Amino acid sequence: MQDVIEVKYVNGYTVWLRFEDGTEGEVDLASELHGQVFEPLQDPTYFARVRVNPDTGTIEWPNGADLAPEFLYEMVHVTA
Repeated sequence: MQDVIEVKYVNGYTVWLRFEDGTEGEVDLASELHGQVFEPLQDPTYFARVRVNPDTGTIEWPNGADLAPEFLYEMVHVTA
């Protein structure tokens, strides 16, 4: 599994990610924000509060919403 080590908010629902193996790229997460825990993230200002949780190796938001690092890794490879 590849952990996320850096995240930067780009715009809208897009983030730039870097993984521990050096893989990096932008991912548009607009189509992935389904379910109650992701509702607050539909506000771009709240979405921009994304951060890396080094304990889980993925990105998360203040409400605890997160996405699996392997899912994000695959999305970077699909869009690269």
